[in-house]
Amino acid sequence: MPRALEAPREDQTLVHWLRRRVPDWQRLGDLLSKQRDRANESHAEVIELIDRFRSLGRDLSLARALMPGSSLCRELENLFLKAHEAVFRRPTRLKAQLIELFRDEVPRVFRDMSATIWITVTLFFGTGLLGWLLVSFNPELASLFASEKMIEEVQRGELWTDGILNIVPSSVLSIQIMANNIMVSLFAFALGALYGLGTIYIISLNGFMLGGIFAFTAKYELAGRLFNFIIAHGVVELSVICLAGAAGIQLGHALVHPGLKTRGAAFRDAVKQAGTLLPVVVVFLIGAGLIEGYISPNDSYPLSVRVAVGVAYGFLLWTVLTGRAWRSKPG
Repeated sequence: MPRALEAPREDQTLVHWLRRRVPDWQRLGDLLSKQRDRANESHAEVIELIDRFRSLGRDLSLARALMPGSSLCRELENLFLKAHEAVFRRPTRLKAQLIELFRDEVPRVFRDMSATIWITVTLFFGTGLLGWLLVSFNPELASLFASEKMIEEVQRGELWTDGILNIVPSSVLSIQIMANNIMVSLFAFALGALYGLGTIYIISLNGFMLGGIFAFTAKYELAGRLFNFIIAHGVVELSVICLAGAAGIQLGHALVHPGLKTRGAAFRDAVKQAGTLLPVVVVFLIGAGLIEGYISPNDSYPLSVRVAVGVAYGFLLWTVLTGRAWRSKPG
């Protein structure tokens, strides 16, 4: 609070009045400190805060008239700005903000990014087809993405996923899968800062690996069992990787072609727009991790159930992205 008040002698009466206002300013400062924790704030304190804010406005006008540019004016101005921010700050409504994000923002960004998303999907499956062809004609190329142990298991007619629940419990497996998938998706997004080249590498590598693995397992008649393992979680998992990749490519495109904006401004806008999809990525990867931990390695689930789970979960993802999940039916 102000330590000294300086004013011409003829205004001493008003200065004395301002000195008497110091306790009120201190009280307002205390209310602002309490106001940071709105959960413990009473209705009476809210009303008092608003009243003291209004009184402070009058005090500030008087102080500016009496002693413009003084330390008192600066301190009152700082206090007034803090009180103004507290009074007019929009209330935090996390639930409403999340609903608005998934209902409005995500479909809008998805529509804006639709061309980039389909380019990313084409890149992923194109490199997947390339991986399939290369490994089909040159099986030794499987060593580029598969460990020696994995190759030996496949050659014995076994999949590395066999008996995985005997080694790791489903709960631990799910957490490991979630963490890994989220990290891959975040990398695919963040590496877009390398003018999109990092993202293109991640997407191409994952596509090539998937196609190559299916080609290699098909050589030993294990591709069906691999499909049986992947289908329940794979629809969403692969979709999400492509989404994250499209977001990363958006970052790269903003750096290469900023348009009329500066490169920094274009990049910031791209991060803000593409980053809107990241909550969807994380939420659906958590679900995919649970499916991959509890359903995919469990032999008690028949193929029909796995396909139904994979298609239904994938359909849910795409209805959320397109906004159809929130459209009310005509009455």
